[in-house]
Amino acid sequence: MLPAALLKIQMLFSQPAVSETSTRTGSAREGVRHFPKDWPSLFALTVIGAVLRCLYLTRKSFWFDEGVSVEIARLDWYNFARILWRREGNMSLYYVLLRGWLHFGHSEFFIRSLSILPSLATIPVVYWLAGRLFDRRVGLIAATLLTFNAYHIRYAQEARSYSFFIFLGTLSSAFFIDLLQQPTRRNRIGHILASSLAVYAHLYAVLLIVAQWLSLRFLKYEGIKIPLNTKQNWRWIAILIFPALLFVGTTGAGPISWIKRPGFKELYEYYEHMAGNGGILLVLVYFCACLAALTEVGGRLFQRRLSWDSWRYQFLLLWLIVPVVFTVLISIVRPMFLARYLAFCLPALIVLAAVGLARLSKSWLIISALLLVMALSLKGTFSYYDHDFDLDRDEWRAASFYILDHARPSDVILFHIAMGRMPYEFYKSVYTGNSPGPTVIYPTHGTRFDYRDFMGRPSNEFLRTVPSKYDRVWIVLKNNETKTGTDPTTALINGLFGESYPHFDKQNFPWIEVRLYSKQ
Repeated sequence: MLPAALLKIQMLFSQPAVSETSTRTGSAREGVRHFPKDWPSLFALTVIGAVLRCLYLTRKSFWFDEGVSVEIARLDWYNFARILWRREGNMSLYYVLLRGWLHFGHSEFFIRSLSILPSLATIPVVYWLAGRLFDRRVGLIAATLLTFNAYHIRYAQEARSYSFFIFLGTLSSAFFIDLLQQPTRRNRIGHILASSLAVYAHLYAVLLIVAQWLSLRFLKYEGIKIPLNTKQNWRWIAILIFPALLFVGTTGAGPISWIKRPGFKELYEYYEHMAGNGGILLVLVYFCACLAALTEVGGRLFQRRLSWDSWRYQFLLLWLIVPVVFTVLISIVRPMFLARYLAFCLPALIVLAAVGLARLSKSWLIISALLLVMALSLKGTFSYYDHDFDLDRDEWRAASFYILDHARPSDVILFHIAMGRMPYEFYKSVYTGNSPGPTVIYPTHGTRFDYRDFMGRPSNEFLRTVPSKYDRVWIVLKNNETKTGTDPTTALINGLFGESYPHFDKQNFPWIEVRLYSKQ
């Protein structure tokens, strides 16, 4: 399949290289006319992408956020609505989809496979986007780069919303470009819906909408069929995403208060991850490819009222840079920059790099450069299979099974942070042993999960009552270190439980500490 896809791309190299003077309408007509000819190559790339995204899907444990995703989706509708409004509205679209998905399976593989579907769908969409902006050759190169990109594969293997976020952001931009080229009702509705859904997949998609709006300030309208009701698009999007914006206004920065202020190291790592976890060499290849893509535009890139042929580069650059610059500047006051929250910028990088590769003068140079990127990307992907490159993964599978294997019927358990119960409960639900596990005494608000079980820490008053009531207590600690040492809750546990329980056992797992205090 891979040789066939490369052969198809090589056949296109006999065409003139993509240039600034490529016509807008010509590329649009070409994309429609030749898509049936390219679908075998896209199908082959999608199959390869499916293999890479399914490979070793359950090798790694669910980390904290994945466990929280599953338990939110398992809540009854009342508590589900309450937790979304109180705290977890950021990925509401994903949680709704996951609720339906869980009716058909509960394993780690099945749950994570939901994220694979939009990841695979992004491959033909990025072909569509690049083909509309440039030509089908750039589209096929972009689809190939995305297929093997380790960053894209990494989020296809996570039970979170990021693959939907990237897919809907790409779809929004594809409809946006189509709307400018062919202002039909279909494209207008597609842009409104894709943009709005992207915000419900992740609130940072608002930054993509802003980048699209800004890009139109630089487009020369002469010869471009800007629909008269384009302004209504932005109004409709604003209306549809108003509940999400209201959620932000109500909750403030509380849900992201843990984000640290970025430095140059974090910025470099962000682009290294986006390039595909291939180290400095892959970063340089992407940088050179993007630079080659922008050379013909030159200084005009920063002018206003650009022709379409120059504007399309500016659009991709705004998509790639504006969200990063905005979050970095805001982070001076309130840290907002987090690499995975900006994963929706990946398609812009991919398309720019594809244009740069397509500009190489000889077909053998293009094939060689593409094979180099694919090889480095595969290296980054197999490195990711072995260990994470953008996350310190907490090992909830091993920690949960350890507790379940060693617990006695009368044992109780409490969690240092309430949400720590969520990944534990998931692994308890798939545990194949005979142990029912210890009784949860914090967080708990009855026999069924409550939205309040996702928030807070045990109070000092509650902790002081535990030693007099229970002989064996399990405590799960996570994120309990501060710059000056342990946090106050852990300090109280150390002193109070250390004095009340003569026996103490501790097991450390990656980023998790499991303690057992007992009187016998």
